[in-house]
Amino acid sequence: MSQPGDPYPNQPQQPYGEQPAPQQGGYPPAGQPYGAPLPPAPKKSKTGKIVLIVLAVVLVLCCGGGAITWFAVKDDVSDAVEATNTRVTAPATLAGRPKATEPELQAVVDGMIAEMKSTVQNETSTAGAVYGDPAKKDLVMIAAASGLVTDPKKELDEAFSGPDLTMSNVAAVDPGPLGGEARCGDSESEGIKLGICAWADKGSVGMIVMYFKTGAQAKAEFVTMRGQIEQRS
Repeated sequence: MSQPGDPYPNQPQQPYGEQPAPQQGGYPPAGQPYGAPLPPAPKKSKTGKIVLIVLAVVLVLCCGGGAITWFAVKDDVSDAVEATNTRVTAPATLAGRPKATEPELQAVVDGMIAEMKSTVQNETSTAGAVYGDPAKKDLVMIAAASGLVTDPKKELDEAFSGPDLTMSNVAAVDPGPLGGEARCGDSESEGIKLGICAWADKGSVGMIVMYFKTGAQAKAEFVTMRGQIEQRS
């Protein structure tokens, strides 16, 4: 039944929390915020399909649940200054890897950026991209946003305790010259190893996911990659 003020009063209303049925030839929307379906994978590439599914799962981890409250107002001048001077960007290359050009991957990235902009409050910049070559099992995804972060430790706690990915061997790591807190750990989805590192400081939150790699391998490149994503003036 439509409610007063509904923009489309004659449209059938879907019960809250109910996801639409999977579409033939595409992906089921489970795990994708708001039920938005992912684009179909190329039929010739099973790896491409798996990567897209994993990307969607990580997107939920990054942009759903607690991440909606990443950036809340806090009366702390030093924190506000750091946040104001912090931006994130998707560089042309990441630790020597070019941006991936596969249309299916780009479609997921575009959806990820749109979702981050719609759910992260008071953000000043967002960055999302995929780098490397899936055929060589060298693929990296980044997702980051800048803005005032009131509790960096809490953000990392929520990132690594989400229900969508089972993490193991999670440990604090050197955050690098940009400071804040950082952790890396291992995960797996659809038989693919995932090395995941995330950081949080007073001006940004970000995650780096290395497919087909371990958390230790992600840690080895984390500081370099973060330095290319996060910029502070």
